[in-house]
Amino acid sequence: MRVGSGRTGRREPAGGPPAAAPALRRAWTAVAAFAAVRALGLLVLALWSRIAGSDAHTLLSARWDSLWYVRVAESGYDFTLTAPDGRVLSDLAFFPLLPWLERAVAAVSPLGPADAGLLVSAVAGLAAAWGLYLTGHHLNGHRAGVLLVALWAAVPVGIVQSMAYSEALFVALSAWALYAVLQHRWVAAGLLASLAGLARPVGLAVAAALWAGAAVEARRTRHVDARMLAGAALAPLGAAGYVLWVGARQGSLLGYLDVQAAWGNGFDGGLAYGEFIVEQLGGRPGVFAGLGLIVGTALAVWAYVVCVRQRQPLPLLVYTGIVMVLALCSSGYFGSKPRLLLPAFPLLLPVAVALAQLRPARSVPVVAALAVGSAVYGASWLNGSGPP
Repeated sequence: MRVGSGRTGRREPAGGPPAAAPALRRAWTAVAAFAAVRALGLLVLALWSRIAGSDAHTLLSARWDSLWYVRVAESGYDFTLTAPDGRVLSDLAFFPLLPWLERAVAAVSPLGPADAGLLVSAVAGLAAAWGLYLTGHHLNGHRAGVLLVALWAAVPVGIVQSMAYSEALFVALSAWALYAVLQHRWVAAGLLASLAGLARPVGLAVAAALWAGAAVEARRTRHVDARMLAGAALAPLGAAGYVLWVGARQGSLLGYLDVQAAWGNGFDGGLAYGEFIVEQLGGRPGVFAGLGLIVGTALAVWAYVVCVRQRQPLPLLVYTGIVMVLALCSSGYFGSKPRLLLPAFPLLLPVAVALAQLRPARSVPVVAALAVGSAVYGASWLNGSGPP
């Protein structure tokens, strides 16, 4: 399969790849759409939190994983917490790029690390919207690119994109890395993939996507150049480097896996997740949650099958497939599944393409309804159980 082509993609003109400048100029529409959806989510969260007697700022910047990132930004990797069941939870489970950026922003501004994290996520979200648009535009045109961004901003757990979490940062790096792969800019893709690997462990999915794209191009051209090899070598360095560093600190090559195991995270092929769903279905209070998990998982798998049938470029399929497998087949806190699927944005591309074929009078209300639903869900979620 040729990278950047397929039945759902726009073919390059015979004279070479299309100029990037028009796409860059038109990206502001997608970035504005993203900002509007996220602003709505923050407004609803502020109103909901005020009624509930909570503080929206605290929910966004100083709860759950955000606290761990701030501790790393302030003190480095030296904090552990003993859980009630005796497990020792280490901050080594959290990859370093976000706390590094929080520390850097706090050092050159009046912001503390927590607010610096919010600023990093805000800027990264805009960068992610830009990268998503370029990918959608490259494959299916302007309207599909804008709608891809709007849909990603309006997913039910979209509020995480505005938190001091690493999701927005990771997706920004991943989206631009994948776009660089589609453009055959191997060194840039490798550097971005390496940075993505410093943001989250699933960054290895970005490296695998680059390898897949390079293999396709090498097979097509029967040529491997130095830039391709350099990009392929750079891609895994971020994730691999951090994992090896943790292993050295733990005195074991697989020390990072031990750290994750203490948190209850591991890869079991989805066995624990399946057992959790069955448990939910067996009790009256949880039956609806169990049914919701089944429907959500089925929709994600179905969307991936559609992506395959529509012949998305192989790098996108590899990236999305790995993100899905790691999200759905890992043990741990099962409420985190929707958040872990947030980076799998290519799943939304078939929907964006379908909406792009409708008149704006029909597609815009659909996206608006999704944005309102996302805002309400996000506000109730953060004021309830909250993200893990």
